[in-house]
Amino acid sequence: MTADTTPALVEDRQPAPGPRVRKRSAYPRYLAGKVAGAAVSLLAVLVTSFFLFRLIPGDPVKTMTGGRQVSAEQLAAYREEFGLDLPLWRQFTDYCGKALTGDFGTSYQFRAPVVDKITEALSNTLLLTGTAFVLYTVLGIFLGTRSAWRRGGLGDRVNTGLALTLYSIPSFWLGLLLIIVLSVGIGPLPGLFPTGGMESGGEEGFAYLLDVAHHLVLPVVTLVAVEYGQTLLVTRSALLDEMGSDYLTTARAKGLRDDLVRRRHAVPNALLPTVTLIFINLGRTVAGVILVETVFSWPGLGGLFYQALSVPDLPLVQGLFFVFAAAVILMNTLADLVYPLLDPRVAR
Repeated sequence: MTADTTPALVEDRQPAPGPRVRKRSAYPRYLAGKVAGAAVSLLAVLVTSFFLFRLIPGDPVKTMTGGRQVSAEQLAAYREEFGLDLPLWRQFTDYCGKALTGDFGTSYQFRAPVVDKITEALSNTLLLTGTAFVLYTVLGIFLGTRSAWRRGGLGDRVNTGLALTLYSIPSFWLGLLLIIVLSVGIGPLPGLFPTGGMESGGEEGFAYLLDVAHHLVLPVVTLVAVEYGQTLLVTRSALLDEMGSDYLTTARAKGLRDDLVRRRHAVPNALLPTVTLIFINLGRTVAGVILVETVFSWPGLGGLFYQALSVPDLPLVQGLFFVFAAAVILMNTLADLVYPLLDPRVAR
């Protein structure tokens, strides 16, 4: 065997190159799974909303008559008008078929399409809960990071204790307390804010905006006081888990100030649990807070739901329940889709 033939033999012994394996991203499959799960959840909510509220005792038709003497023929006509004379399975199929097209029926008490009533109240709810959401999210993250970075200090103990106390207080009780103290007034302390509603009436332009802001103060303070503690505690716990990491020790060893280490390294890596909470709270922003809106007579989705539940106005209750649940489901799904952008390991 000569030296000239050796390279040829070596070439023959090398395995033939196989087909190139393309490394596919796992994100599309992750995305499809989350979207499919959200769709199944929405269908489950649609079915649940129909049967759940039919367990409420009471006859909606008799409630709509307001206790007046009504003949059996008139009651039968009302039931036929709203489809309550049909078998339950037929009511269910009609409801699902219309709901899938965005038609939740006609409200019993308002005699108007459910979608129109929800649209009217939605802006008021977003004004109240959206304002509160921004305030308690910023406040919770800011105080949570400072408490974690200076854990065990006086500020940490005060912030944590106050957050736990306010978070455990029922929102309706705190709202009533604020109305008594700051709206009605106690002793020499006069009432400074309206007891309820969204406006006094008769105002226009900039004066109207000031009037709405004046009515907005107490319900927003109630929501912020009750809700900011959860964001604070979650942010603090997540940041404490990150503080023992080696990369923070390395950053300090390089001479970075504690403030830069916290803002540039620790906080961004600790935000994943907080992002989950933010999106959940964002879904609840659309749903509104039923008790707070009821206590302050705020004309939003929560107050509308309370009115509909007292009848019971089945189409309106079902439509509102679906909107509330859909908002939370969609926000949770959006949070799941954002996770891989913050941490690519989630989608693997």
